[in-house]
Formats: sequence, structure tokens, C-alpha cells
Amino acid sequence: MLRPWLELARISNLPTVWTNVTAAWLLAGGSWNGDLAPRLQLAWLLLAGSLLYTGGMILNDAADVRHDREHKKDRPIPSGKISPLAAWVVGLGMMAGGAWIGVFEAGASVPIVAALLAAILFYDLYHKPWPGAVWVMGACRVLLFSMAASSLPTAGSGVPWWLDDLALPFALTLGAYIVGLTMVARMEAKGAVVTPLRAFFAKALLYAPAVVGLVFWLSRANWRLIPLLGDLTPLAPLPFLLVFIAMVLYATRLMRQGGPAIGRAVGILLAGIAIVDALAVIQVSLPLACGFVLMAPLLRLWQRWIAAT
Repeated sequence: MLRPWLELARISNLPTVWTNVTAAWLLAGGSWNGDLAPRLQLAWLLLAGSLLYTGGMILNDAADVRHDREHKKDRPIPSGKISPLAAWVVGLGMMAGGAWIGVFEAGASVPIVAALLAAILFYDLYHKPWPGAVWVMGACRVLLFSMAASSLPTAGSGVPWWLDDLALPFALTLGAYIVGLTMVARMEAKGAVVTPLRAFFAKALLYAPAVVGLVFWLSRANWRLIPLLGDLTPLAPLPFLLVFIAMVLYATRLMRQGGPAIGRAVGILLAGIAIVDALAVIQVSLPLACGFVLMAPLLRLWQRWIAAT
């Protein structure tokens, strides 16, 4: 009985929520060194994000039940494994629980959490009839990132997180990547004829994390360490950038094969969200960035058990 719920929640994508939240929290000035309180706050944020994501995914299928009964009869609801009422009750309950924990336990911004709830519900209800919903999907990740960052009253530099030069740029970059991923997947899946400009724009969004990561790397690295001390630490971001670019390049080429290859490519790009977060978190923690990159292939393995899309 558990597996249908895991499929409904697309649970193989859940770890990307954890990397989003952790990256945002650290970039906004969070730290797990010292007192227990900061680590407890991060734990509450991870739980809140998990409930919001899982509830939103369940409601996604609940809202699509009519479509799935015609086109995806093997999904948990149309196949009869889970009733529509149960999906609505559990999904809404998780959303409410996630919002409560985010605000009252983790201390996240009320307006941001409310906006995240609205964006998730709007996407679930209107992503089929409205092509512009891809931007709402991107906004969901931006707001998730922002929720975690807003739980800290000030960033490490003493200014509000939304004025800091780390958290907000990477939140927007994550959103751009999600929009690009969805646009490219839809273009390839439908086989629609699109203008070269639109196709270029969609793929450019996929590479946005690499561009932003490159800008931060070139502007922040202490290049004098290399000639003065022979210290190669400033070159640390380079392998992460190359891995990310190679991943996107391979996935977009795989999509061109059509058919089942599109699903595999989307799975790769979804697992690549962890690498997007690695490009962000490398600004504050190289070991954690390495862990995020290593998570991507593990997510691909998990997708073999529970589909990511």
C-alpha cells in the first residue's frame, strides 16, 4: 500500500528539496556549527519543505484525475490504488502541515510561505490548460529557496537575505533552470514546431546556473593564491561547472531521440537539481557541494524504483 503513495508523491525527487533548502539556508547565513538551535531550525525547514513538496505532488495527480483516466491509467488514482478523496485529504493536510511548520517552527516569512502555497495550488490546478504554468513551476522552487532563506533574520553580512548577493541570485537561477527544463521537455514531447529563438531561450535557461556560477567564481576567487603559494583552491569550482555543463548537454541531446529517451533525459535533469544546488553551496562549503554532486547519480538509481515524472 505504501508504494502507490510514493509514486503519487514522485518521492525520487524529494532529495532535491533537501538540497534546495540546505543551500538556501547556508547562503543566507545559516550554520550548523555550535549550538543545537541552528541545526534544529534547519531540520524544521527540511520537514516543512518535504511536506509542501509531497503534498503538492499528491494534489497534482488529484487535480489531473480526469486526464489520467484517459491517458495514464496506470497512475495510482485512476488504477484504483488510491481514492481521489484520500489524495485530496492527504495532500491538503501535508500542505497545511508544511506551512505551519515553516512559519511557526522554522520562523520562515509568512508572505513567502503563503505565496509558495498559492503557487503550488495554482500550478496543480492550471498546469494542463495553461502553457504559462511552466513559470509558476519555476516560481515554486524560487519560493521554496526563499522560504528557507527567510527563516534567518539577516544574512551573514548583517543585511536582509533578499539584499544579500548570494541567496537571491541563486534562488532565481534555480527557478530559471526549472523553467528551462519544463519548456524543453514539453517541446520535445509534443514534437511541436517552435521558433529557433524560443528553443534557444529554453535551452539557455538550462545553462543559467553555469553562467551565474561562472560569474561568482571569476569575481570571488583569490587568484593570487595560485602563483604565490601554489594553492589550487581557487580552481575548485571548475570541475563542478564542467560536470553540470556535461550533464545538461548530454540530457538535451538525449531528448532529440524522442520517445522514451525524453523521460530519461528529464530524469537526468531533475537529478541535476542537486548539482545546481552544488554550484550555489560551493560558495560557502566545498565538502557539501561534493556531497550534492554525488547525490545526483544516486537519484538516478532511485528513479528506477519510483519514476521521477
